[in-house]
Amino acid sequence: MTVIRGAAAITGAASGIGRALAIELASRGCDLALGDRDEAGLKALAGEIGKQRKVTVHRVDVSEAGDIAQFATDAVAVHPQLGIVINNAGVALMGTFEEIDQAQMQWLFDINFWGVVHGTRAFLPHLKTRGEAHIVNVSSIFGIIAPPGQSAYAAAKFAVRGFSESVRHELAVAGSPVKLSVVHPGGIATAIARNSRTGVGVTDNARRSQMIERFETAAKTTPKDAALRIIKGIEKNEPRILIGNDARFMDLLQRFRPGTYWAPLQRKLEKMAKGK
Repeated sequence: MTVIRGAAAITGAASGIGRALAIELASRGCDLALGDRDEAGLKALAGEIGKQRKVTVHRVDVSEAGDIAQFATDAVAVHPQLGIVINNAGVALMGTFEEIDQAQMQWLFDINFWGVVHGTRAFLPHLKTRGEAHIVNVSSIFGIIAPPGQSAYAAAKFAVRGFSESVRHELAVAGSPVKLSVVHPGGIATAIARNSRTGVGVTDNARRSQMIERFETAAKTTPKDAALRIIKGIEKNEPRILIGNDARFMDLLQRFRPGTYWAPLQRKLEKMAKGK
């Protein structure tokens, strides 16, 4: 059982799950190093948390390895007791493989995958000096299943899963005090779909609107509930943290039908869209 204490570093902290995690961790006695490109959002969050904890804000573009390295250096300098790192920042890209170009795919990978890798690498040397430490890498239910129209996103989130599981096993074999959890959220009520980029080959604006509407209709879990589930996973040292009934259902379905899960899942989604 891990005790939540000391300090935590969170990327993508200005909104969504990252913001909710900051609030919940502060309420449990954690100091915070908050990273995001949205400096105004970070300052507003720090103001909301108030003076109950030591909170530092850091402008971080996780697609830039140098930004993450500097974030780790600065965070550890101010919070030497830092023992939790949550690599949460992520973006979405709408369109089939043939509708997105290589530059767009690289943009998404730089944030969703390489941001996690660089964050893990930058903080790990410090975490290994702690008697107890935890890394949380946020994947997605699309790191377990891969629906059409999500080729870039699913590829990056599957990569986060594989990377995280391998590093977790390496840490265990080495007898390291650092634990690692990989998170697979289902539909979370955040602005990720509304803020997503669209493939250069997508010319139908109505289709984009429909995709956003379907996501927001299906996204039943609040960021607060997602944060509470992640914190519970940290406390229990859970290697895999599934968030939401939808994620648990899709995970179970792919276990029973690993190569053919999409057809029954598509039928279920169509029924949900029709309100049945």
